[in-house]
Amino acid sequence: MRLLSNGSRKMAKDPVCGMYVDEKTSKLKATVHGLDYYFCSEGCLKTFLRPEVELRNLKILVVFSMTLAIPTLIFTHLPVLPVLPINVWLFILATPVQFIGGQRYYRGAFDAVRNRSANMDTLIAVGTSAAWVYSTIVTFAPSIFPDGEVYFDTSAVIIALILLGRLFEDIAKVKASDAIRKLMELQPTVATVVRDGSETEIPIEKVESGDTVIVRPGERIPVDGEVIEGYSYVDEKMVTGESMPAEKTVGDRVIAATINRSGLIKLRATKVGKDTMLSQIIRLVEEAQVARAPIQRLADSVSSYFVPAVIFIAFTSFAVWNLFGQGFTFSLGVFISVLIIACPCALGIATPTAIMVGTGKGAENGILIKGGEYLEKAHKLNTVVLDKTGTLTKGEPSVTDVVTAHNYTEDQVLAFSASAESGSEHPLGEAFVRAARDKRLTIPRLESFEALPGRGVAATCSGKKVLLGNRRLMMENGLPIAHVESRIKDLESQGKTVMLTAIEGKLAGIVAVADTLKETSRSAVDQLRRMNLEVIMLTGDNERTAKAISKQLGIDRVIAEILPADKAEIIRKLQSEGKIVGMVGDGVNDAPALAQSDVGIAIGGGTDIALETGGIVLIRDDLRDVAAAIQLSKRTVRKIKQNLFWAFFYNTVLIPVAAGLLYPILGILLNPMFAAAAMSFSSVTVVANSLLLRRFTSKIY
Repeated sequence: MRLLSNGSRKMAKDPVCGMYVDEKTSKLKATVHGLDYYFCSEGCLKTFLRPEVELRNLKILVVFSMTLAIPTLIFTHLPVLPVLPINVWLFILATPVQFIGGQRYYRGAFDAVRNRSANMDTLIAVGTSAAWVYSTIVTFAPSIFPDGEVYFDTSAVIIALILLGRLFEDIAKVKASDAIRKLMELQPTVATVVRDGSETEIPIEKVESGDTVIVRPGERIPVDGEVIEGYSYVDEKMVTGESMPAEKTVGDRVIAATINRSGLIKLRATKVGKDTMLSQIIRLVEEAQVARAPIQRLADSVSSYFVPAVIFIAFTSFAVWNLFGQGFTFSLGVFISVLIIACPCALGIATPTAIMVGTGKGAENGILIKGGEYLEKAHKLNTVVLDKTGTLTKGEPSVTDVVTAHNYTEDQVLAFSASAESGSEHPLGEAFVRAARDKRLTIPRLESFEALPGRGVAATCSGKKVLLGNRRLMMENGLPIAHVESRIKDLESQGKTVMLTAIEGKLAGIVAVADTLKETSRSAVDQLRRMNLEVIMLTGDNERTAKAISKQLGIDRVIAEILPADKAEIIRKLQSEGKIVGMVGDGVNDAPALAQSDVGIAIGGGTDIALETGGIVLIRDDLRDVAAAIQLSKRTVRKIKQNLFWAFFYNTVLIPVAAGLLYPILGILLNPMFAAAAMSFSSVTVVANSLLLRRFTSKIY
């Protein structure tokens, strides 16, 4: 938790509402995973600790408010209820919405006043209360305002609609906590350790540093450790970003939550519990999500000046007219008229309606935007950081080149290589077999097979002896490769893994394997650059491979061989340079950087953790949608600003009239009925303007 010094006081930011809290005097404190959080109210504390419960309660509150607000609106214009006067019925319907549905806004307004500020809650509480109080007076004391109209529908509908917008925001917050939960689920719950000479399965919490841990093929590695026996390939893609499974032998380090793909290995535990790399990733995600300052809503910014000004004008008008002898009734009418004309009906829906239409349109275009804050910030991005594996590339090895020798054809080299690898547990074997099947080749029958750790394989395929492996394997068998060395180096310089194939004692050819680019990656990068965005590649893969990929894409700046913690730190450094950074990724290793960035953009085909951490998800797994999302953000923010203008325009223009400035000259005094009409018209304008977003089409394809 970041603390700000304020004289002798230390102020901590509430992770839910963003308000600053006195760290010394606050009694509302929670410690989660070693981090201290301070809260301004019990509501914020509950929302943070039990988001699912609070979300369920909010859903109930929205249904409750809508169930009463809609009939209030209908019966205001169709007064057909029996027994009691219609105004009494409207009072009965609207009052629960005002004080049960609107309770959180009264609480928020009180907290704002206590902190000597004004926010959206203040505006909602003051505006709806003015409408409700005035309507209640008209209902039960009609002699005060003989010709008065009731505006119960105004207060009830405002609160119901704003609660609906808050529901969408809270859903996004719960998703953020899901990201951390899913990170934790990657951690195995049990581990097989050797104690007192025998294998024992124990809970992961009881594994100690120095224990010997056994990991069988297909199992997740439970702790960070060092291999002391065995040989295998470990899929580390979800942590390091490396697309190719890493070869592990004695002395190599392994990481918790990665998957052992082939042989049995024994390792010595070096880091357990909260010290593992996975635990550090979880901590980084938590810190980045909380440390990210909430966006200061434009409406809140305006209301911080607008609300005090309106209240001042209302009280001043009351005092002046009372002083000039117009009487209490006249002065009270002016006071309420000023507050009603400033009622935030349109202001309350100005942002939510544009965001709802914008996010809906995004979903139609394969872009899932989780909340208004991401829409508001995406249009400001000036730097886009792209992960490599699974984002720019397909995330799986594919055969890219087949080079022949000694009169063998490409099909023969590929077919025999696929046959030899069909008996192997090597992860590249699937790439060979898949490539041969894609070309509809007849794969020779595998008759015998021997794995040669660290070198390759030896096999007999349809009566022919086949060797498939690296330079070392060829040299051990006396096969010259000098005449193809330049070609091998050329392929390796492109970031490709090279395998040599020998048939019946002769070098038959070379097969190169690499993680290939997605079809849309080049055009996506070109589009981002045309939008004057700086594009950076950030990857845990080796530098040679990263540079080869960046050359194909035209990306000038590449940062390679980066661990997850370093990715988040690099995003912080870019932000410290004044850059507004969007991070695009798909893996667990990208989660801290996605959370740290100003806008995290997750690829739809990626891991659940990346999808939950990212603020924007590209459902179609098409990188070109990054540019489309930014375009949609710009269009939506433009609509929000237009809506805020119209939300204030009618009301602000009529405030002087409501205050009675024209009364001495023209004898005109604004009737609250006209104030309500202005509010209604501004609301219609805002909704209609937001619906124009439905015509949005991205200038991408």
